[in-house]
Amino acid sequence: MENILLVLNIILAIVLVLLVLMQRSEGGALGIGVSQENMMFSKSAGNFMTKATAVIATLFIICSLALTIVSRSELTPTGSVLDAIEEKNQDTPSIPENN
Repeated sequence: MENILLVLNIILAIVLVLLVLMQRSEGGALGIGVSQENMMFSKSAGNFMTKATAVIATLFIICSLALTIVSRSELTPTGSVLDAIEEKNQDTPSIPENN
């Protein structure tokens, strides 16, 4: 299951990048450059590419969350770090005292 989700996540990431790169540039950095064309059509619902990008981005986020939930059992530690330190201290020999 984890491998299927991982492959699906990689495919969705590639499709998302391609969709973003294929979209028409709006011009201007950080929305500073606003043209007359953008002002007239700013209330439109968006074209196919915008909607497809939103759907693929949503699927990518859902797939990423599912992948995290599925692989969470592998991320839980099997023991405490303090237990490992205590075991190491017990294995070391003690220093003899010189009388």
